[in-house]
Amino acid sequence: MSTLDQQLPNSADDMNPFAEVDFFDLEKSLRRPRTLMSVLLSGLVTVMTLLALGPLFSVVWMLFWRGGRKLSIAVFTQLPPSALEAGGGFGNAIAGTLIMIVIATLITVPVGVLSAVFLAKAKPEDKLAQAVRFAAKVLTGFPSILAGVFAYGAIVLLTGGFSAIAGSVAVSILMLPTILLTAEDAIRMVPVKMVEAAIGMGATETQTAWMVLLPTALPGILTGVMLAIARGAGETAPLLFTSLFSNYWPATNGHLNLMQPTASLAVLIYNFAGMPFENQVELAWAAALVLVLLVLITNLAGQALSSRQVR
Repeated sequence: MSTLDQQLPNSADDMNPFAEVDFFDLEKSLRRPRTLMSVLLSGLVTVMTLLALGPLFSVVWMLFWRGGRKLSIAVFTQLPPSALEAGGGFGNAIAGTLIMIVIATLITVPVGVLSAVFLAKAKPEDKLAQAVRFAAKVLTGFPSILAGVFAYGAIVLLTGGFSAIAGSVAVSILMLPTILLTAEDAIRMVPVKMVEAAIGMGATETQTAWMVLLPTALPGILTGVMLAIARGAGETAPLLFTSLFSNYWPATNGHLNLMQPTASLAVLIYNFAGMPFENQVELAWAAALVLVLLVLITNLAGQALSSRQVR
């Protein structure tokens, strides 16, 4: 036998580097302190998570149990009932909420996205960019009632009455920081090579932002818009100072009147939850369920867009 034959492996076991390793020694054992501590901490985290989710699921279950019984076609098409009247609905509150959210989105998206482009393209030492970013972060924790007070002084007192426009302005103040900061992060995630390629082809900064940055960052921008809409739809305090409430439809004689008091789901829940009449209380539960479903759907849409951006 040659020297080369002596060095070659004689069997498949000789070719396997793990053939003589006892895999039973690699198994985790609770007798080991490190493994035991890992299992105990994992169990503790699981229990604490379930305890934290308990109140959330209990509230959702209560909403479906109390509010689901009142849901019908009538509650979406009829007006709120009077004190001793049976039946009724909150169709005008749904319409008012959607109108104010749409107006607030139309106000906020252009301002937020353009500001995000400025922040993403600005140099780190730019003082104006630092001030805008700081103001946006402060607004994320801005009390919602102060936004209502501001819109009351700037819109309601100026126009002489409560209106959907005033409510939309108050809600847009609360939506702006979410859209601005989320859009800035999305724009910063655009690969630098794409921007450099556009500039190398002779595109101006405006063309690069309009045709490269914004289309590429669109899923992230839409995520911020959806999250902002979800927050704005559930606000109550700003609307108490601005749009107030109304028992009528926002449109009269086929014409939409935005300069009159307008109903919203959040304010209807606030008004009817404290009523001593069972019918109004049941409508408040049903309206709360509808509002939660609207916010949930909007959040899920935002998460789906965010996942699409990650891919």
